[in-house]
Amino acid sequence: MNSTGDSTTDTSLPARLYSEIDVTTETAAELGLTATEYREILTILGRKPTYTELGIYSVMWSEHCSYKNSILQLKTLPRSGGRLLVEAGEENAGLVDIGGGYAICFKIESHNHPSAVEPFEGAATGVGGILRDIFTMGARPIAALNSLRFGELTTQRAKYLLKGVVSGIGHYGNCFGVPTVGGEIYFDDCYTDNPLVNAMAVGIVKTDATASATAKGAGNPVMILGSSTGRDGIHGASLLASREFDEKTADMRPTVQVGDPFSEKLLLEATLELIASGCIVGMQDMGAAGICCSTSEMSAKGGAGMFIELDLVPLREQGMSAYEIMLSESQERMLAVVEKGKEHIAQAICNKWDVPITQIGRVTDDGMIQIHYQGRQVVELPAETLVLGGGAPVYERESTEPGYFADVRRTDLSEWNLQGEENEQWFWRLLTSPTIASKRWAFEQYDSQVRTNTVSISGDAAVMRIKELPGKGLAVTTDCNSRYAYLDPYRGGMMAVAEAARNVVCVGAEPVAITNCLNFGNPYDPEVYFQFKEAIRGMGDMCRALNTPVTGGNVSFHNESQRHAIFPTPTIGMLGLIDDLDRVCGCGFRNEGDVILMLGVQRNDIGGSEFVKLVSGKITGDAPVFDINQEVRLQKATLHGIRNGLIHSAHDCSEGGLAICLAEKAITSPYSLGADIDFPFSLDSANLFGETQSRIVVTVAPEAAELLYSVCAASDVACVEIGTVCTDTFTVGGLLSTSVEELKSMYFGALEQRLAQI
Repeated sequence: MNSTGDSTTDTSLPARLYSEIDVTTETAAELGLTATEYREILTILGRKPTYTELGIYSVMWSEHCSYKNSILQLKTLPRSGGRLLVEAGEENAGLVDIGGGYAICFKIESHNHPSAVEPFEGAATGVGGILRDIFTMGARPIAALNSLRFGELTTQRAKYLLKGVVSGIGHYGNCFGVPTVGGEIYFDDCYTDNPLVNAMAVGIVKTDATASATAKGAGNPVMILGSSTGRDGIHGASLLASREFDEKTADMRPTVQVGDPFSEKLLLEATLELIASGCIVGMQDMGAAGICCSTSEMSAKGGAGMFIELDLVPLREQGMSAYEIMLSESQERMLAVVEKGKEHIAQAICNKWDVPITQIGRVTDDGMIQIHYQGRQVVELPAETLVLGGGAPVYERESTEPGYFADVRRTDLSEWNLQGEENEQWFWRLLTSPTIASKRWAFEQYDSQVRTNTVSISGDAAVMRIKELPGKGLAVTTDCNSRYAYLDPYRGGMMAVAEAARNVVCVGAEPVAITNCLNFGNPYDPEVYFQFKEAIRGMGDMCRALNTPVTGGNVSFHNESQRHAIFPTPTIGMLGLIDDLDRVCGCGFRNEGDVILMLGVQRNDIGGSEFVKLVSGKITGDAPVFDINQEVRLQKATLHGIRNGLIHSAHDCSEGGLAICLAEKAITSPYSLGADIDFPFSLDSANLFGETQSRIVVTVAPEAAELLYSVCAASDVACVEIGTVCTDTFTVGGLLSTSVEELKSMYFGALEQRLAQI
């Protein structure tokens, strides 16, 4: 076998093609391609690729773009049906019919690896990228959310990453003018080197006014609009997202993109007007893999090809090679196919918004991507071979049950199930732990009210009004407890979907669809791949039970360093619809004298809980018991109670267990209301702090309690009275008595105090 890896294929380049560097198997390996993948490229082309062509294959066949190690599993998820207008993966983002001729467009994606290298720019461009996915479909962004994970705040690195990421999110969202309305932040050692930064965006569009990421119509001009192209972000998709972090992490800074939210705001307005004008045939954001991705994916989708002149691409740096121009991930750029003869319309609209627009090529009908630069043809590739569902490789990796399961599941947790007064100190420790304590320090850096669609951000999910449909609203949230997925990936996947749905139900919304961001370690590790497969299986089962199909999302592998592999973290972005904004339900106590009821079954599940972590220093035990049918019944009964005016407040019982859930209801009460709690069970740690699933704490007027009992009985949902709402004080049996003001002081000040510590 020769150096190309194939002794029978004529690998010489046609005279019309120019390669800057001689390509070998070793060259392919340097770009992240295996020897087998390189041989497949030789077979597809019948020749040796140019260096630029090899670079295109390296990014388009990377996991980030091709989903080569995940697509077989993703296809097992429910990807159509319900209110979905497009199947998962068909477009840049999901599209959900909300009636009245409108649709919600939403998606979540990761920017983990760039944020580990440059937290401010990594997080900022993560926000910018997900917003472009929304408005490139013709939808105006109305909300942004995030899901973040960092190491323990005992390290300076964790504090540095947290501060940089939150600042980057706030900077981009605030300058762009989209409200950041929700999110979550967890802290665990496994995220010390590799934080997770998952960004979600939501937009609204008329169902007959959407744009598609497609190219068709031979002779139609291909135009680039937005910012000029530089060297930032080259190999961001394939390098950053396809390797672990080590001592050379600092060398990866040039692969991190740099964003400009003010340019993106202009690009938004120009894009929406272009789509509305009728001059656009198709359009796609240039994010991961830049021009490589947009030209090949649009062409493959439309069954077309493209002829591109790189000399026409506006550059902000001199001396850039064809390789660099094609692979650059410079931000705030779009590729558009304009209907021939309407170029002047596109030009006028872009001039109006001060957005540069340049024709760089044309659509062809031969299915080929042809790239010319400096008088030479440097690329000639069949578009179909570059994309998911075409020639990109598809793998199912080996999977093996993780060896640590046996160790953690045989842990005897009884020694940590403390009794009586011992638990008072742990209540305060839990309330002030970084994962549970208020994230006010972060969300006060975000503008949550811009554009005046925001109804509430203080409940279990953010509530947005839909101005186009008066009286209607939507609820959005991001959720995942990765500790459960670590202990049992299947149940963890189910519980991530269930909690997200439970949270939108608690504000009075019907769950209708999800987007997901699947954050895992190295897929070539059989134990990691087992986690991945099982988490997806759990997600799929829960989505089918709730009729919440998957609109799309993102897979992020290789989230690890030489010291830490992250917990499997299948983050869920949930969309819920609200029929009547007058029936929105809050989290906090509302009325003195209301009866406090717990809906759901009480169990002694403390495995994987925040309490066990604090008291033992470990994430151990078994994941909580979970019953799909019980969860579905609970959500339906709760939603019925809210929509019929029986329930005054509702809060999902999650991290920290029942005692923390009740404290949070007092803390978020707008009237300084507390509670007098009389548990009908013992005051041990498992009952107070265990994170038993499928529980919601609600309050009702005394005269409505019997009605809610009846609703729950008809739905086979347990319902038990645990106390009454009172003013100013918070009392739990003989265990704890404090003021609501003290709860608030401890809860709201804890994170700032941790960050201030040297």
